[in-house]
Amino acid sequence: MTMSIIAMVVSLFFILNALGNIPLFVALLGKFNVKKQRQIIVRELLIALGILLLFNFFGNDVLEILGISQPVLGVAGGTLLFIIALGMIFPRSSDQLEMHRSEPMIVPLATPIVAGPGAIATVTIYSKQLDNIWLTALIICLAWIPTFMILLLSSNIKYFLGQKGLLACQKLGGMLISLIAVQMICTGVTRLLQEAFYIPHVGLSFP
Repeated sequence: MTMSIIAMVVSLFFILNALGNIPLFVALLGKFNVKKQRQIIVRELLIALGILLLFNFFGNDVLEILGISQPVLGVAGGTLLFIIALGMIFPRSSDQLEMHRSEPMIVPLATPIVAGPGAIATVTIYSKQLDNIWLTALIICLAWIPTFMILLLSSNIKYFLGQKGLLACQKLGGMLISLIAVQMICTGVTRLLQEAFYIPHVGLSFP
């Protein structure tokens, strides 16, 4: 159980993609002074944490109302993560970030850059799998803390690693997320087949 919890923390950390998001934060906040940048980052990261915790506590209730089962959520979430992972491994050179004239508020920094659909889907899956919202909340916080520290120091880290270093870290994270996504899809499909044809459980589990 300890290793699985650690794996969940590491997985969510990579899904939050702090290193990959450094250029976005630097681009959006470059026109503000360092003090103002840090104020914005602290605010937006706290909002992102609140969004993830909100889906942790209430996401499964919404899914139950909609009649969405855990296997279906696993397949959908895994597919979404795989698409996100491909975007991290093979970024499009044509992707351009629109520069906002006003100070960013909630969108796009808090969501969808940090608390994006992949992170939200993952949190909901973990919450349902563990059936312990407080343990899932701990996992969210443990993944959020290094994300917060990295983005708070985004300007310094970009200068230290350089563009190539950031790109290498992003591709590594994308590869790990793709492996997690395939595992989630396989587990979801297996459980759907078990429910449909009453196949005995074969021991697959989410990371």
